[in-house]
Amino acid sequence: MSDNFQIKSIIAKEILDSRSNPTIRVSVTLSDNSVGSANVPSGASTGAHEAIELRDNDPSRFSGKGVLNAVANVNNTIAKKLTGMKFNDIDTIDKTLIELDGTENKSNLGANSILGVSLATIHALSSSNQVPLYQYISNITNNKISLPVPMFNILNGGSHASNSTDIQEFMVIPSGLNSFSESLQFGAETYQSLKSLLSKDGKSTNVGDEGGFAPEMKSNQAAIEIILKAIENAGYKVGRDCYLGLDVAASEFYIDSKYELKKDNLNLNSDEMVQYLINLVNSYPILSIEDGLAEDDWDGWATLTQ
Repeated sequence: MSDNFQIKSIIAKEILDSRSNPTIRVSVTLSDNSVGSANVPSGASTGAHEAIELRDNDPSRFSGKGVLNAVANVNNTIAKKLTGMKFNDIDTIDKTLIELDGTENKSNLGANSILGVSLATIHALSSSNQVPLYQYISNITNNKISLPVPMFNILNGGSHASNSTDIQEFMVIPSGLNSFSESLQFGAETYQSLKSLLSKDGKSTNVGDEGGFAPEMKSNQAAIEIILKAIENAGYKVGRDCYLGLDVAASEFYIDSKYELKKDNLNLNSDEMVQYLINLVNSYPILSIEDGLAEDDWDGWATLTQ
């Protein structure tokens, strides 16, 4: 692996993401003409303490969601600092970007600008070393390569789908299968099985913000039950072949220090919300819970993680 790199050019432009919202694409060229490019992702529900995604706030363009200012930050401020710079590793680039921004939450240059440059640079580095990105990351971190277990988001609620469920994502996790190809087959077959069940029940098979189905459900538990049935109908066994995962996104329904689970007709305090999650885990084969409590419910998190 080379130990002395130099950035030749950095170019950013505005593109549209999968939600038809503007985002940044950054391309970095090294002195050996290796090129790396990256598109910066954006979430539908974001936390109050997350790094700031810089938007133009110009109502005349894309409802204020344009990113021309962030693009300008890359093409001017960041490019001026990094072009011609010699470095040995991606850490040097990342530290330089953080120092150049100078804020705790990346609000000066924008997290989207910083992330785009960082991602594009590491893609360029892997190209320069003539290895795939995953191999390059493995080499510099001394970590063994292993295929990830996919988590299939097959039913959407919360901010990802109107009138579906309070819980934002219901996922299936094929952690008991032997290969990625088997896991992918499981995901496809379970997805189609769920679609068939929803159709038979007269429920909508329209999809939500992240591609999972978004039917109107009578309760959050009803969503879990129909997913379990879909897994069974697809020929798999829950607890052996697969498990469930939830992205609760609890901050989205945390109002005046209460968790308003409208589908379950519940208005819970922190301790009660923790018990609600415990009851779900005790009742169903749940392997993963993401954002089970609101981001600022510190006392609740202390209880949940005991």
